[in-house]
Amino acid sequence: MPQPNILFFFTDQQRFDTIAALGNSIIRTPSLDQFVRNGVAFTNAFTPNPVCMAARCSMVTGLPCHLTGVTDNTAIPTGLTSFMQELTALGYQTHGVGKMHFDPEYKQLWGFESRDISEEGPTDTDFHDFLKKNGHGHISEVHGLRGEYYYLPQPSQLPAHLHETRWVGDRSIDFLRRRDRKRPFFLWSSFIKPHPPFENPHPWSRLYRTMEMPAPFLPDGHEDLRCLWNRVQNRYKYRDAGTDLLLVRTIRAAYYSSISFIDQQIGSILSQLSDEERQNTLIVFSSDHGELLGDYGSFGKRCMLDAACRIPLLVVWPGKLKPDTQCQTPATLLDLYPTFLRAAGADNWQVSPEGTDLVALAQAKADRRKIFSQFSEKQTGLYMIMDGRWKYFYSAADEREWLLDRLSDPKETRNLAADVQYRDILNELRLECIQRFEKAAYNSAVQDGKWRRYGLRDLPEGNPDYGLLLQDQPELQAQINDLGPDYARTVTVTDDVAYRILFDLRRD
Repeated sequence: MPQPNILFFFTDQQRFDTIAALGNSIIRTPSLDQFVRNGVAFTNAFTPNPVCMAARCSMVTGLPCHLTGVTDNTAIPTGLTSFMQELTALGYQTHGVGKMHFDPEYKQLWGFESRDISEEGPTDTDFHDFLKKNGHGHISEVHGLRGEYYYLPQPSQLPAHLHETRWVGDRSIDFLRRRDRKRPFFLWSSFIKPHPPFENPHPWSRLYRTMEMPAPFLPDGHEDLRCLWNRVQNRYKYRDAGTDLLLVRTIRAAYYSSISFIDQQIGSILSQLSDEERQNTLIVFSSDHGELLGDYGSFGKRCMLDAACRIPLLVVWPGKLKPDTQCQTPATLLDLYPTFLRAAGADNWQVSPEGTDLVALAQAKADRRKIFSQFSEKQTGLYMIMDGRWKYFYSAADEREWLLDRLSDPKETRNLAADVQYRDILNELRLECIQRFEKAAYNSAVQDGKWRRYGLRDLPEGNPDYGLLLQDQPELQAQINDLGPDYARTVTVTDDVAYRILFDLRRD
């Protein structure tokens, strides 16, 4: 059998419940719906880490984050091997388009033969060059305004045909047209959206309206399901001074619009393959983590509730996978490394026992043990274990445990950790999670067979501005100074304002 082509679509911060064919009656996702009909939807898929860089690093290396050393949006260490490197060595023409988050060397290939680069922060990327050539180089925040505006729905400063979402689609199509047809290809089309800022170009910005959107999920006692990181995120996303339900519903409308715009590009990319080529193409769609969108009174990710750590995962491979199938066996982004390498014919395709070939999983030819997720470490670490029904997680900053029964309580409304009738389940999951870290000598999480204690952490009281983040592009300060001496100023970051909070939370 010839090596299959591999087409990998990836979004940023897309919830698991944003695909029409899987039960969302509001959103329009015809391209993803086609994947659901033609392949396998893994409906219990989770991220190994609910934040961008850590999730992506684990995904491309096949290693959980306590082994990569990347547990947050921090630098990727050298020496790690990616599935792009392995696929290139196996003879694939490998190309990446869009956001990869390979910080700090964000232009590195990390195994790709070629890339079209677009990232959130840097302004010396291929996408910025494209905007300059098309008369829009004057825009300093091309993906939307951050900081105070981060979670406010906003119109894009770009027309649809110049927007980054369209650019990823166009550059992917360009690669498929010029590719070396004597070799199999691996194309990773990676979209920045629906990650905030929630901005869309016309007419996508009007595709969904506030009155159509459901209110956020706020079950009775939902505050009890939040950990410190929920409170921290609400603060620096400027969303902790009261809830405006109409605004939250407008945020959801903008979020859905971003996904539908991406869905259209996926359809355009897929149309470049002939029917014959599709028969020999493995197609995967997923995202790095979810987004709380006001559920539980929270925003962002960095949380072990499903809204933040459960992800969409669709796999299509004609002749290999039964179409229109839903697999409820737990899956994780760690499964992509063995899936890609095994499909490509690699002899050594599994780098971690926590990663499993998704094809074998869908065919019930692989045993799935429990899956894990982690965010941060030491005094702010969050650690999760999930077996399909039971989810357990521990927050070091809160020195607290949560136990959720996803069978009887699928919407996750009750913490059963203090209920004596579930004590054996709680102890079993806690022990297995701790033993996982002990086996790796990961002492920042465990000590003497228990969770390592660092003391309780919390936001200081009395100052609602503590921890608010400023996320301006460097060019903005120069533009302010250009207004003249009567207006020029520099925002002073004091001990009580931006960035200080993370230092205080994590200091020894």
